[in-house]
Amino acid sequence: MSAEAITTDAVIIGGGPCGLFAVFELGLLDVKCHVIDILDRPGGQCTELYPEKPIYDIPALPIVTGQELTDRLLEQAKPFNAQFHYNEMVTGLEKRGDNDFVVTTDAGQVFNCKVVVIAAGGGSFQPKKPPMPGIDAYEGTSVFYSVRKMEQFRGKDILVVGGGDSALDWTINLQPIAKSMTLLHRRPDFRAAPDSVNKMRELVDAGKMEMKIGQVTALHGENGQLSGVSAKSKEGAFDISCNTMLPFFGLTMKLGPVADWGLNLEENLIPVDTEKFETSVAGIFAIGDINTYPGKLKLILSGFHEAALMAQQVFRYINPGERLLFQYTTSSSSLQKKLGVA
Repeated sequence: MSAEAITTDAVIIGGGPCGLFAVFELGLLDVKCHVIDILDRPGGQCTELYPEKPIYDIPALPIVTGQELTDRLLEQAKPFNAQFHYNEMVTGLEKRGDNDFVVTTDAGQVFNCKVVVIAAGGGSFQPKKPPMPGIDAYEGTSVFYSVRKMEQFRGKDILVVGGGDSALDWTINLQPIAKSMTLLHRRPDFRAAPDSVNKMRELVDAGKMEMKIGQVTALHGENGQLSGVSAKSKEGAFDISCNTMLPFFGLTMKLGPVADWGLNLEENLIPVDTEKFETSVAGIFAIGDINTYPGKLKLILSGFHEAALMAQQVFRYINPGERLLFQYTTSSSSLQKKLGVA
């Protein structure tokens, strides 16, 4: 059953740096936003692919990690109370009239909004499926690539496969409600945050979960219900009993449903103008790596510039006939009041 429709000014598709800065720029102009992202956390590529990797070309920040940049952007946008919807992919985008769009997600959520901002990086992130024969038969019933609702995993015998942040985070978060928890990784070293690795090892030492080294070779079960897996390591083959498996093998970027939204595309990118970064459909904007125009540079700072100009046009759509007074945050008492610093 679909959830009740949400009505808002703008829906931002993508919660990476450009989407987060768009919340700030739109907020300064009193535009209310909801942000939808297929990942389970904000930050896009920055937090999912290189949370600890240093970035050197953000103005005024000589060095900043992907996670720190995301945290700072969230703090900057906090005064505007945007609503975030994680673990959801936009599957439908329909224009009903001028400044009237319906956005739907694979979780059954419907949004009625006046403008849409696509800030989806290189497209939607899709989980990399493990190369295991017959895995399709278990997907959605006992094999899951993301966690939407933790409660559905209560009392389950869970096997988490992977060694990155997502694998460690969900191992730690689900362990208290699982009947049993096993983490399987192909090697003893992990790519996750050291604190998460330490917490996992503490749970192992306390006998609250198991950690095994190896790779899954086969799935066992019937009618979509997993009963266990076979795995192998350098020491030999072994079995793991489980009725739920969460493989976190990383992500790949695909344009996904964006290709079906009626936008003119150039090599899987969305052409926009350079005045307001609007697409071929009035009221739909594209900022960041997803767009293309003459001279385009795929830099985060370029996306920030695009978000600022996009916001000016969004204001005009949402407030037709109202004069837009350009103001500086350094000198405008009204903007400072919105930011809570007046």
